[in-house]
Amino acid sequence: MAAAWLKDAVFYEIYPQSFLDTNGDGIGDFKGIEEKLDYILSLGCNALWINPCYDSPFKDAGYDVRDYKKTAARYGTNEDLYRLFEKAHEKGIHVLLDLVPGHTSEEHAWFRESQKDEANEFSDRYIWTDFCFRGASGLPYIGGESERSGAYVLNFFKCQPALNYGFLNPTENWQLSWRDPRCIATREALKDIIRFWLSKGCDGFRVDMAASLVKLDDEKKSGTSAIWRDVRRMLDAEFPEAVMVSEWSNPKLALRAGYDTDFCLNEPGSGYGTLMRDYDNGEDHSYFKKDAGGSINRFLDQYLDWYEDTKDLGYISLITCNHDTRRPALNLDETELGLAYAFIFTMPGVPFLYYGDEIGMRWLDLPTKEGGYYRTGSRTPMQWTSGKNLGFSTADAKDLYLPVDSAPDAPTVEAQEKDPASLLNTVRALLKLRHAHKDLQSDAPLKILCCEPGRPFIYQRGDMVLALNTTGSSLKAALPQVQKELVFSLGTGSWEEGQLEVGPQSFVVFA
Repeated sequence: MAAAWLKDAVFYEIYPQSFLDTNGDGIGDFKGIEEKLDYILSLGCNALWINPCYDSPFKDAGYDVRDYKKTAARYGTNEDLYRLFEKAHEKGIHVLLDLVPGHTSEEHAWFRESQKDEANEFSDRYIWTDFCFRGASGLPYIGGESERSGAYVLNFFKCQPALNYGFLNPTENWQLSWRDPRCIATREALKDIIRFWLSKGCDGFRVDMAASLVKLDDEKKSGTSAIWRDVRRMLDAEFPEAVMVSEWSNPKLALRAGYDTDFCLNEPGSGYGTLMRDYDNGEDHSYFKKDAGGSINRFLDQYLDWYEDTKDLGYISLITCNHDTRRPALNLDETELGLAYAFIFTMPGVPFLYYGDEIGMRWLDLPTKEGGYYRTGSRTPMQWTSGKNLGFSTADAKDLYLPVDSAPDAPTVEAQEKDPASLLNTVRALLKLRHAHKDLQSDAPLKILCCEPGRPFIYQRGDMVLALNTTGSSLKAALPQVQKELVFSLGTGSWEEGQLEVGPQSFVVFA
């Protein structure tokens, strides 16, 4: 079962290069995160996920790791990161780093050795075919760039050669079994990286592309899951409170593979994608968009199957957004965002708030930066004040990592702090509510009471009853349960004589 501290955890995801620049070079840094720990706590977030901050050539924003045990100089030193762990812990904040297990940068020392024609310790650390003109049996590959005669398999971009965890059922001479000692050596190298950071004060990892390890794996990811269960056994023995969060979006597999929680990702066509946004499909029927005709059941059909199957194994994590998706403010206004966050923060599991979503930062249409492409527009600097560069940096605008939102009405923390009805203060109120009631925390049970079209969506967490209406008209539903008192509301609602009525665009909680 998941680490005990996750029961009341709410994560804040930080894209470090865009959070706060303290040395005026136009790029965010560790000291900027440290400086804002009290702000993060004020939101109600008591855990952090920091995107990759390791040494890297940054062809994919740090997901191309050159040295797993060294921080990128743009953010500070290893000692600066150790200090951040320490200061966060003093305030009761846990910190996860981003683990990239499936591939490295092509500039990693392991890969440089693996490219050599003469056999060495790292020759099989990556996946190579056995001839320079032989492709990789349907897998993406690069040939013609190395001393050795072979092509290497990729995981993502050209700069990201895949580490060799083996194949489930090898069919070619150059394919190794995932049980081969040379593939096990890759697994042990991964464990070594994990041990290193946990011993320095890190509390765990969000794991990038967690399902990508063993190649040509089966539908159940049998080989990859076996590797993660082996890692979990090591953690249970050596770091029992360490947390592993998977980017898998299949809790049935991820939680059985030893993960504490799995992301429910807002990919187009997924249950959560249709819940939050459909614009990547050329339409927009988000459930939270006023009168757009979106149905909560498109989400529930997938989610409830996951939840019922895994609720005793670990958690599912709902996210407001992340560095790989367009920000929800692209299609939802402030009222609609408040309702979306009300849902996310009161459902089971461990929620994640992406930096800037608490003030409704916008997705910007920008040229690609460090392999971001369309995702670049969700990675812009945090908007703190109305001052220079919206308080992110004292650097000249031309030297910023990415441009800030130049709109006259760009939302800022400074402005929203002064408005009790702002989205920022709505987020604070919702998270205060969550922390105040055990029935709203990660492991409290969920029961759906009403999800019919034309009715409010009504659900129960423990003994608390919550109701949501995203339309522009009041909605009613018969609710014969023992009546409770209204304890929280965004908008209006009442529960009288066995009938619950929820006002237009409203969220209400009864206890």
